[in-house]
Amino acid sequence: MKETTATMAGMVLNIHVSEGDSVTKGQVLIILESMKMEIPIESSEEGIVDAILVGVGDFVNEGDVLVTIS
Repeated sequence: MKETTATMAGMVLNIHVSEGDSVTKGQVLIILESMKMEIPIESSEEGIVDAILVGVGDFVNEGDVLVTIS
């Protein structure tokens, strides 16, 4: 199982995938908002989304696990 983490602290603005979705390497999974900028969080590998560990509006810190992929 691969974990996708936040690259910086911010608020979850949008979630582009659901649990069970197939994803490809480089696909945008989540958009974070930090310092009035939108930061796309991309998948580092292809696979199936096992779990989404955050919701829209959640504040996350750098390194927090957002999504797991198998």
